[in-house]
Amino acid sequence: MFFANKPGNPVTRTRRLSMAVAAGALLGTTVLAGCSVANSEGATGSSGAGGPAAGDTLRVVLQQEPPTLEACESNLTSTGVVVRSTITEPLIERNPTTGELEPKLATEWTSSDDTKWTLKLREGVKFHDDSEFTAEDAAATIDRAVNGKLGCNVEGYVFGDDDLKLNVVDATTLEVTAPKADPILPLRLSFLEVVPSETSTTEKVREPIGTGPYKLDKWEAGQSINVSAFADYWGEAPAFPKANYQWRSEGSVRAAMITSGEADIATGLSPEDNIGDLGVSYPNNETVALRMHADKAPFTDIRVRQAVNYAIDKEAIVASLYGGRDKAAAQLVPEGVVGHSDSLVVWPYDPEKAKSLVDEAKADGVDTSAQISMIVRTAQFPKIEELGQVLQEQLTQAGLNVKLKMLETSQHLTYQVRPFPTDDEGAIMLMTQHGNQAGDAAFTVDQYMTTKGAQSAFGTPELDKLIAEADAATGEDRQGAFEKVFSYQNDNVVQFAHIAHQTGMLGIAKTVGYTPNSSSGDELRLAEVTTAK
Repeated sequence: MFFANKPGNPVTRTRRLSMAVAAGALLGTTVLAGCSVANSEGATGSSGAGGPAAGDTLRVVLQQEPPTLEACESNLTSTGVVVRSTITEPLIERNPTTGELEPKLATEWTSSDDTKWTLKLREGVKFHDDSEFTAEDAAATIDRAVNGKLGCNVEGYVFGDDDLKLNVVDATTLEVTAPKADPILPLRLSFLEVVPSETSTTEKVREPIGTGPYKLDKWEAGQSINVSAFADYWGEAPAFPKANYQWRSEGSVRAAMITSGEADIATGLSPEDNIGDLGVSYPNNETVALRMHADKAPFTDIRVRQAVNYAIDKEAIVASLYGGRDKAAAQLVPEGVVGHSDSLVVWPYDPEKAKSLVDEAKADGVDTSAQISMIVRTAQFPKIEELGQVLQEQLTQAGLNVKLKMLETSQHLTYQVRPFPTDDEGAIMLMTQHGNQAGDAAFTVDQYMTTKGAQSAFGTPELDKLIAEADAATGEDRQGAFEKVFSYQNDNVVQFAHIAHQTGMLGIAKTVGYTPNSSSGDELRLAEVTTAK
């Protein structure tokens, strides 16, 4: 629980918020959240139909429409790319280039024991509804996303089952206490985008009110999202007074919008999209893998899960589909993330070994003919449908019965996070694209590998213990502890078949200036985009 407006605390004011329930405007979000959706109407602004005129408007074309702009879902790539540090802002922000934590809505944070952290908050900050940001809002944001019952993705992804005790000391001071020592709590808090304290705690909000450099004007479902520079923003005003987001699933179409002058920035491209010298490559933090659910045959047998790994020709996939730009993966985090192990080797491509393991499992009574549903999200990243088809063929050659299911974002998300649906079409194999924006393996293993992880299909008590030890470690001990976690997963659990660490590409028109970084695919900070010099 948190304690706000204690006697003597000057944290009182009123605010007008629209909390109208969205009636069918966002199919799929209520399925994911298990609750209704608030604040779907009332935004104002010009229509984005047909696209706005260039000049004062920055035009961005995405791979897909966000399923929601709910702040507590902003660690989802399709939501965060629009929301994070553009419409809403965190208390603390991680510099994606240096990895250092930097002040945002909090100016400093201190702790004497890594359990209770005291945050001093920035003064003079306003929300887009013109109300003042105070410690009450910061506390309510954390309580809503971490301690509440909304089922926010960020809760499982970053905080797990742990609740935080929150104490509003005064309007600019907040104390956050963890149930046990947590040396990276400030890093965890960097995942929370701040919203007003009046924001619904029983319904997810489709269109958030934030403190960011841009405020949401209008979201025309299926067409576009329009934002405009917030006149009372506490920081430096962005270069573009307005911005417009559209989405096109085909990479070649997004690239053509750049080359023809219809868009200024396009996400999720590859050189094969004919983007030419307007394509800017950057090392991102995304890793592609298949997550196998062990609740149904044939994945109940570790030999079948091992066979999946042997059956996939990762090097050929990287070479043929991605031009050798990506790197075959042996674990869920790339180089540069604390816990990445250089000693782990990529599973070799050995189709005969794969078939032999499947045959062994079959001889011992495992139903290796049972159907496997391979769940893949449409337009999640370049050539994903081709990748799904290649994987289906290679696994079929190993003797497995794989059905490829291409799903839109909202449908795919129901398989991504707990509670997972019971698929009537057999065992589940989910293609996942995991980005560790934080630079620490805790944000990967806690959600993907523990027995109760939000995106973990299963685990073991032994692995849970190793993860708990790694989470509590510091310095070089932390690096070594997480290396053990990844090694144990590969040897004893095999929930994943890792495929590749990715390289991103943006299309950037010559009329704008922007240098992509490892987080650009997850949070495209529009305030960092300038006019070309």
